[in-house]
Amino acid sequence: MSYSDLETTDNGNLVNHTDWTEEIAREIAAGDGIADLTEKHFDLLNYLRDQFENHNGNQPNERHMVKAMSEVWGEKISTKELYDLFPKQPSKQATLIAGLPETRRKGGY
Repeated sequence: MSYSDLETTDNGNLVNHTDWTEEIAREIAAGDGIADLTEKHFDLLNYLRDQFENHNGNQPNERHMVKAMSEVWGEKISTKELYDLFPKQPSKQATLIAGLPETRRKGGY
C-alpha cells in the first residue's frame, strides 16, 4: 500500500495513524521536500509515534523533542539540529511524516 492509497486530512496527515510504515514515511517525506530519511530522522519519528501511542496522544513540542533527541544521540543539541532534519518546522513536518494527527500547538516553547 502506498501513501496515495491511504485516507488523509486536507493537510495530508494520515486519518488512521496505524496505517503508517517506514516506507509510507519515506513517501510523505519525499513529497514534502526531504529526499532521504536518515537514522536521526527515524529516531525523532519513532519518538513522536511512541509518545502519541503510549502516552495518551501526547504530541511533544520542540523543546521536549530537543531534550529527548539529546538523550538518544548522546549529545546536547539545539532546535537548529531539528530544523536541519525537518526544515518546515519539526513539530509540524515530523508529525506529518510520522503519520500522526496534526498538532494543535504552535511550535516551539
